[in-house]
Amino acid sequence: MKYKHIFFDLDHTLWDFETNEQETLLELYNSHALESRGVPSFEAFSTSYVGHNERLWDRFRKGFITRNELRDKRFRLTLLDFKIGDEALNKKISEGFLEILPYKTALFPETKETLDYLAAKDYPMHMITNGFEETQLLKMKNAGIAHYFTHIITSEIAGSLKPYREIFDYAITKASTSARESIMIGDAMELDIKGAHGAGMDQVYFNPAKPPVDFKPTYTIGHLRELKEIL
Repeated sequence: MKYKHIFFDLDHTLWDFETNEQETLLELYNSHALESRGVPSFEAFSTSYVGHNERLWDRFRKGFITRNELRDKRFRLTLLDFKIGDEALNKKISEGFLEILPYKTALFPETKETLDYLAAKDYPMHMITNGFEETQLLKMKNAGIAHYFTHIITSEIAGSLKPYREIFDYAITKASTSARESIMIGDAMELDIKGAHGAGMDQVYFNPAKPPVDFKPTYTIGHLRELKEIL
């Protein structure tokens, strides 16, 4: 086998982040009766939150804000979009989001079947994720996929974030392998694919939506089952 170790991203690659996030936001919208507080629809609430969350995650990855600032600001800014300046409500929603989200279990189609296939071929599999340690471990456990992975490398443990080379080097060292014997599978061009390339690893770009790209990965797939043609 050309590759001896496989590294996966979690969110948007195996764990269906959009589905799980939307289910969580809907629970929060309903349980806190946000329509009665002036949020006109769930769609408006979701759109506002997703926009703020994406911008704050970008600032977090660049080192401009801390983890706690990210968690605190994303719902505060969302509520302020609807002229709700209620700190107690912000705290309840922020805490509720972190409590509910990791228990959602939607995976991309054929995730477990693909992991079963790779496990049967005796590939050691590992996770490299920018998500927070406690949250990511809960997601994997509750979705029933944690047992597939030998090492779960989070940005908190590695002291670095994708796309920086340090987190990939840390993961490779942890797995006792080398970059040329490893392959990275992920959905984020900048974080997973270019990051792995910079660390000397081959890459599989999981690109079901097929947006245009400015970089040619080692492989591109639109469905996880296509990994069987590569590995």
